[in-house]
Amino acid sequence: MKRQYTLIILLVLSIQFATAQFSLDGEFKPRTEYRNGFGSIIPDDADAGFAIATRLRLNAGYQTEAFKFYMSLQDVMVWGENRQLKPEDSNNSFSVFQAWADIKLSEGFSTKIGRQMLVYDDQRILGGVDWAMQARNHDAALLKYNKGKFMMDLGLAFNQDFSGTTGNPGGFQSVGTAYNTTGFFSYKSMQYLYLKHKGEAFSVSGLILNNGFQNFTGDADALVADGVSNLITVGTHLNYKKGSFGAAFNGYLQTGERQNSVDVSGAYLLGLDLSYKVSKGVSLGLGAEIISGNDASTTDKTEAFFPLYGTNHKFNGFMDYFYVGNHANSIGLTDIHASAKFALGETSSLLVKVLNFSGEQELGSGEKSLGTEVDLVFAKNFKGYGLAIGYSQMFASDGMYELKGITEDAAGSVQNWAWVQLTMKPKFLNTAKE
Repeated sequence: MKRQYTLIILLVLSIQFATAQFSLDGEFKPRTEYRNGFGSIIPDDADAGFAIATRLRLNAGYQTEAFKFYMSLQDVMVWGENRQLKPEDSNNSFSVFQAWADIKLSEGFSTKIGRQMLVYDDQRILGGVDWAMQARNHDAALLKYNKGKFMMDLGLAFNQDFSGTTGNPGGFQSVGTAYNTTGFFSYKSMQYLYLKHKGEAFSVSGLILNNGFQNFTGDADALVADGVSNLITVGTHLNYKKGSFGAAFNGYLQTGERQNSVDVSGAYLLGLDLSYKVSKGVSLGLGAEIISGNDASTTDKTEAFFPLYGTNHKFNGFMDYFYVGNHANSIGLTDIHASAKFALGETSSLLVKVLNFSGEQELGSGEKSLGTEVDLVFAKNFKGYGLAIGYSQMFASDGMYELKGITEDAAGSVQNWAWVQLTMKPKFLNTAKE
């Protein structure tokens, strides 16, 4: 009888796989980094950082005519973080990175619910931050429409802490909705509307984003939840591509309040990037970005824009001196950059990028110039995996030392960063019909 039940189960599963698509793949991405001024000016008497970290992912997808399901398990491992013979992960980095279901509602309409990446346009405001080993995800529910040249996403999120108390099967607090997670613009609630129309050569998108941040009163030892501050970000992304020429524009405004009722007004981001493909093997880029800043003497209001949940490593230099867990409510930034990408054969390339930085506002000394960064990235694809090697150097100006709170005499004579990364994405199983 048990054998019959087993045969029935196998038959049902066979029918399901015959009418559905299942995929199983992974990612193995180790990266070695030498940090001698990454993120900020390193002092002369400090030793450079050197370490190796690996991101490991296992991804599973299942799709039928009615719905899609996706799950991604992830662990980030720094080599040597666990002592020998220690069974558990020291940094608790193992996580469910994505777990969502996309359910078809009608022609063009669907809803996507669960933990997911929110990636739009060039990832300036909402991005996956894939360079960071842990990357970025959101717990959200989306109502989606996509038909023809038009798409719309309406996103909603409401976050709560895991209480972990004994006898609480729900896992979260039963009284009140205070959200105690802070830092990196962690929001209590989020609502956004994204619209996009895509033409043959020109596309335009618009974003209205509201983030609610939990406010607190009292000192660090006895914080009390006290209402919510709402920060509104509104803007557009324009993209034009025809022949060898391309142009992309970003324009965003912020208003409302940051956490703990800091008024925001007049905050903006403007960016323009031009690209031109000179030949099959050479592409050139030229661009500028202005991000509004704030007078450091004011604490209850700000005109400083912050790009929130974008892939900031992609912008303003690979050394992450600005807007990567830093430079919030500061003097803003003017970034003028030029780049050239060279194809070195069929499977390799070299990117050269030069960026000049200055403050959108003056520092206390009246200085605005911050410095120049040079980024180099060599990439090569092999059969089934890719290798990338990067080198960056910061040539700091007087303003950079002032901004980062260190004198030039106390700073290291060379500020640089180098890395090597291997990326392997094996495809274990895919039942999709060719």
